[in-house]
Amino acid sequence: MTTLSERISQSAFDDSRLRVVLLLDLYDGAQNQFLEVYEDLHKQVSSVPGHIRDELCQSIENPSQWLITSEWESAPRFLAWVSSEEHVASVQPLHGCVRDTRSLRFSVLRETGQDHGPAAAAFSPGVSAGPDFGSASADVPERSRGRLQVAPRRGDGVVRHALTFTVKPGSEAVVAELLSGYASPQAQVDEHTRLRRTSLFMHGNRVVRAVEVEGDLLAALRHVALQPEVRALEEAINPYLEQDRDLSDPGSARTFFTRAALPAVHHVAAGGGERPELARHALFYPAKKGCGTELARLLAAQDEAAVDDAASPIEASTVFQRDDIVVRLLDLRGPHDARPALTLGVEGGHKAAVLARLLDSAKDGVPTTHQEISRFLERSEMRLITDRRSPDRA
Repeated sequence: MTTLSERISQSAFDDSRLRVVLLLDLYDGAQNQFLEVYEDLHKQVSSVPGHIRDELCQSIENPSQWLITSEWESAPRFLAWVSSEEHVASVQPLHGCVRDTRSLRFSVLRETGQDHGPAAAAFSPGVSAGPDFGSASADVPERSRGRLQVAPRRGDGVVRHALTFTVKPGSEAVVAELLSGYASPQAQVDEHTRLRRTSLFMHGNRVVRAVEVEGDLLAALRHVALQPEVRALEEAINPYLEQDRDLSDPGSARTFFTRAALPAVHHVAAGGGERPELARHALFYPAKKGCGTELARLLAAQDEAAVDDAASPIEASTVFQRDDIVVRLLDLRGPHDARPALTLGVEGGHKAAVLARLLDSAKDGVPTTHQEISRFLERSEMRLITDRRSPDRA
């Protein structure tokens, strides 16, 4: 059995508080404009469910550098906001005064200081933290501030992210050919960052591109976007997209990639590293309106147990979710249909009934027999277009 010390894991579903750090580099002379924009943005964000507080800071070394920190009850609350059209619209005015930004997200593991009690309590499940940073949070009810992350998680130095978009019906074959035939960009971004793996899947007219990066995700995405082979590919598929975009226009490109973002909300792996006998699969789960987070939680819990089971074919799983779009990426040993219920994420108990309740596409009712579950799995599986590793990982 895989122990917690061996398991690689990341999750937005531990219900711990989230600290978001946004680094900003302002254009010269844009500080007054920025402060006006921030005041409007702060008023909007303060009414968003799950938001606790935020702080605006200015560098004492370079006055053009600013920092916004915000605290949230949990990661899903923040992700729901940042994925919304309201968020896309609210941050638009920032782009006229901000040269560059970088967003970092952390779950709160431990707090120290006179207001927080014994430091060791931060590692106890269910412990609720008291007010932090003095009077700034004095008006926040303690019960609404969420809990701390129970224990540290072991990582593997890899950042996982995905993009998703739809193409015009009838163009799927042309788009698949374009996506499978492009030349791979240079994997090494800089001394610290490398593009490790890119996997492209399609389900109907929906495209999902999952990337794995060692180092800085934003640096890798910017690097890839500038590569001639990738720019040529993006231009070639532009006529087939359902959502128009102009990647030569920074505003249009920013809006497209913001809407296309499909963040990894859960990842778990046995910790044995990549092995050639593992096969990569992706499953698409269109959730009913408002059920995306609950569905992603269900699949994440299934995979936590599966990775701990030595007899399970699931070596690693990543769940991506945005609104009501859920994609589950699996690295499997052996055929994906050897244990169809496990691969689908419904093995044991009443999980098939729960899945059917949450899925928008479960029009045939609850799959119960082996044959019904196998058919359900077949409908959910995405078609692999290309799966590319960096040369030294091949």
